[in-house]
Parts: sequence; C-alpha cells; structure tokens
Amino acid sequence: MELKKHVDFESLEVAFGALNDKALGKRHFIFSTFNYPWFVKFGSTMTKLVLNLGLPVQGLIKSTIFDVFCGGISLEDCLKTSSQLTKFGVGTIFDYSVEGEKTEAGFEATTEEVLRTIKQASKMEKIQFAAFKITGVGAFDLLEKIHAGHTLSEDEKAAYQRIEERVERICSLAAELGVTVLIDAEETWIQKPIDDLTIAMMAKYNKDKALIYYTFQMYCHAMLANLKTLHAQAKEGGYKLGAKLVRGAYMEKERERANEMDYQDPIQPNKQATDDDFNAGAKYCIEHIDEIGLFAGSHNEKTNYLLTTYIEEKGLAKNDDRVYMGQLYGMSDHISFNLANAGYNVIKYVPYGPLKATIPYLIRRADENSSVAGQSGRELTLITKELTRRRKARKKA
Repeated sequence: MELKKHVDFESLEVAFGALNDKALGKRHFIFSTFNYPWFVKFGSTMTKLVLNLGLPVQGLIKSTIFDVFCGGISLEDCLKTSSQLTKFGVGTIFDYSVEGEKTEAGFEATTEEVLRTIKQASKMEKIQFAAFKITGVGAFDLLEKIHAGHTLSEDEKAAYQRIEERVERICSLAAELGVTVLIDAEETWIQKPIDDLTIAMMAKYNKDKALIYYTFQMYCHAMLANLKTLHAQAKEGGYKLGAKLVRGAYMEKERERANEMDYQDPIQPNKQATDDDFNAGAKYCIEHIDEIGLFAGSHNEKTNYLLTTYIEEKGLAKNDDRVYMGQLYGMSDHISFNLANAGYNVIKYVPYGPLKATIPYLIRRADENSSVAGQSGRELTLITKELTRRRKARKKA
C-alpha cells in the first residue's frame, strides 16, 4: 500500500519544543556515545560493577543517561515532567521501573507504588494509564518454574497466590478508578504465568472497554497468530481484548538462551519480519476496533505513518479513545510530539525509581540504541539539525 504521510515527522521545532538548549545538548552527548557499541557494552559492565562496589558514581549517572530516559527518582519528581508533556498534548504513563525484586517485602513495596501510580493517573488531565511488570510483584524463578510446568512446593503455591492477589489489587483499583493498565511482557521462558494472569484480568475487567492490556512482543514469530487467538478467545468470553503491540526488548538474551539450551529460537529471523508482523497486527486491531483496544508502542516512523492511514481508512477520529500510540521518554520525540500536534492520542512511557533499581532499564535502552540499526544515528541527526536551526535562528534575531 502507498505510504501516506498525515503527519510531518520532520517538523523539528514541534518535536523538540519541550527541550531547552541544555537538555537538547545532553541528549546529543548521550546519543553520540550510542554510536559506539563497544563503549556501550563496556559502560554497562562498568556501571554495574562500580554500583555494586558502592563507588560514588550515582550523581554522574543521574545527571546523564538517567535524566534523559527517566522522569525522576520518585512519582512526585515525575509530575513536573508530566505537566510539561501535557502542555504539548502528550500523555504520561508513570512506569515504576523496578524489576527482579527478590523479597516479599520488595514485592509488596512495588505493588503499593504501582497502586500510587494508578491513583495519580486517575487525576491526570490528558490520558489515564499505568503500567507494571509481573516480575516487580513476584519472583522470576517462581514464574520460570511455573512456565516450565514443574511441581510447586506448598510454599511456592502460597507465593504464587500472593502474586495473584497483588495483580488483582492493582487491576481492581484501576477498574474502580477507570485507569487503563498495561501489563508488560517479559522473557518468553516466564511468559505463561504472565499470560494466565493477564488474560484472567482482561476477562474480569474488560467487559465494557479494554482497561487491562496484554503485551504482544512482535519480534516473536508466534505473536501475530497469538494476537488473533486471544482476540477470538476474548470474543467468545464476552470481553474486549486490550492489545499493546511492541517490537520487543530481550532479543539478544532470547537468542543466547535458545542456542545454549538447544530449542527453537522464538525470535523472528530478521527485523523486516518483525516490522511486517507489527504492522499486520496493528492493522488487524484497527479492523476489529469494536472488540479490541490498541496501544501501539513504536519508534518506527513507517509504522506510525501506517497507523494514521489505518485510522483514516477505518473512518475513526484521530483521537478515538480505543487507539493510542506511545514511545519511551527520551526517544523519538519527532514522532510523539508531531503526532500529538496533529491530534492523535500519544503517550510517553516515563520510567522512574531509585537510581540503582532503574539500571537494568537504562542498560536495555543503551543496548537497544546501540544495536538497532540506525536508531541512535537517527536520533543524533535530528538533534543536531535542531541545535543548528536554533543557532541560525538566534543569529538572525
């Protein structure tokens, strides 16, 4: 199909209108370093090492990569970020980016923080969304054991019941306050219990509209078929399917494990296959929009152009409340802000949390930007163009 451009992603004054020169300069520095994958890998390893040794580097991390990709250490810190985004028509998802907790106390603390984000989201003027990872409220090892079909001990059964109760508390509050919750997908070898929990919550709370969303990582070759299967299951069960489409975040880890353990690689053979399935999945959701809520999380320009075309062809309003597009904070502002400026529903994922606890998230962002072909280069080129435009404008003034 012909790629129609209903939005101009090259409008850099709109794209970077929320950033002053200092903030834009900081992004220029960070994305410049991402052009050197060897440096990113070295930096990631050293960051984990020096933090574990207790060396005083947190201030440096906070003033650089943390400030670019995170909204703050606390939910209160994020309110200023959210207020700024709202001025430009962009919504906020407060994403408490703590994962891989090990203790029951830690799981409870994370649950309480997610509940806080839901309460705050219910007060938001623009868009009311929240998100969380199951590994924030339950042990990774336990989820892995359940996925593998191993027999649980009585203590493990009790621990899993506590996970179910925490997920229920989160989703029931969201339903009570009318807040949409995105439940993140994670590694494929812990995904079955995450699927079971998410589907159970959708069946319970998505009767009238999609409030609870399942995440489809489209870099998995089985995911397009899974989308259609879960849609059929939702239709039969009399509830709406909440579909959050993303490309995925664990590719290298997934490939390595599949190779080491000698099972079929769950990841698509190449990026084009991922893009094709993502775009097909988005089109499928729009075609069945009366039965599906769509959150398309994409940093791909072509995909976002296609989404606007699908919306137009279906005859939907740009701000139809069943269709949202989202990007991560600190990335692809040329997509987010120009879409919002054109009238579409756009949300930024704004991660926050104690600096040390957000390191896994920050390392994923660094790895993603250094490994995805053209990603950091594209960001750097756009930022450089905007800095140049601003300098020329000041000279003319």
